[in-house]
Amino acid sequence: MNKYCPEGELFMTPDNQSCIKSIYALQEAMLQGKILEARVLICDNDHDLHIDLPCAKGIIPREEGALGISEGTTKDIALITKVNKPVCFKVKQILKDEAGGFTAILSRREVQEECMEEFISALTPGDIIPAKVTHLEQFGAFVDIGCGIPSLIPIDAISVSRISHPSDRFQTGQDIFVVIKDISGGRVWLSHKELLGTWEENASRFNYGETVSGIIRSVEDYGIFVELAPNLAGLAEPKEGAAVGQHASVYIKALIPEKMKVKLIIVDVFNGSRIHRPPEYFITEGHISHWRYSSELSSKVIESHF
Repeated sequence: MNKYCPEGELFMTPDNQSCIKSIYALQEAMLQGKILEARVLICDNDHDLHIDLPCAKGIIPREEGALGISEGTTKDIALITKVNKPVCFKVKQILKDEAGGFTAILSRREVQEECMEEFISALTPGDIIPAKVTHLEQFGAFVDIGCGIPSLIPIDAISVSRISHPSDRFQTGQDIFVVIKDISGGRVWLSHKELLGTWEENASRFNYGETVSGIIRSVEDYGIFVELAPNLAGLAEPKEGAAVGQHASVYIKALIPEKMKVKLIIVDVFNGSRIHRPPEYFITEGHISHWRYSSELSSKVIESHF
């Protein structure tokens, strides 16, 4: 496992649990400079994080809570939102009080600095890495790309099929893959749609004459766009009562690679609970320098360069 993985991935591993279980193992982890994880119990009035360690009282002082806290470029809300979640840290000091109890002084900032220097600084546009969704806004999905370091997938980079909100595609805590779009000004810019397959790859999963499930993404005067897969939508004729977000059963009337079109007939529409399925990735590792969504037979070119 990559030690610079998104927070929470190390928490339940046998090695991590062994290291936080006893004071002797914690001391050894300190000497080795190991990255550990444990759950945040409290963010106190001073914004120090109190960490749930079985063998000691754990404290991450405010200025050690995240990159940019001391400089003011990261707001204290970044610490508050970590309560009840696992965070990464290194052990900086272990103190023993008069009663024989132990207090471990920890640093999350130091782990993030190492992650930036050893992992993120070595990334280049086109690299594919794992990430974890941390929260969703109208304009995009924030993800952890390693040791709690945040980055953003803009809503238009989540999938080819348009969505009204990132929650149509993701949920908080979800493990996903992302591709590095750019690294500049100390920030990492991400994309996601390139990993979900081309028009031809998605269309090959469907056949003329099938009736399949979909989600209505857009209702226009001239027709209704129904998503069959995150990177594939088709157009059906208008249907009274159809609304964005509804589930639909659709008959596939035609698949036209030359125009990258899927013609549909809506059989039925109904309201249903939002279903979050894991993304079906066509690429999950390595590097891409160029991605073409368009079919080979289409004159319209939709592509990404890295």
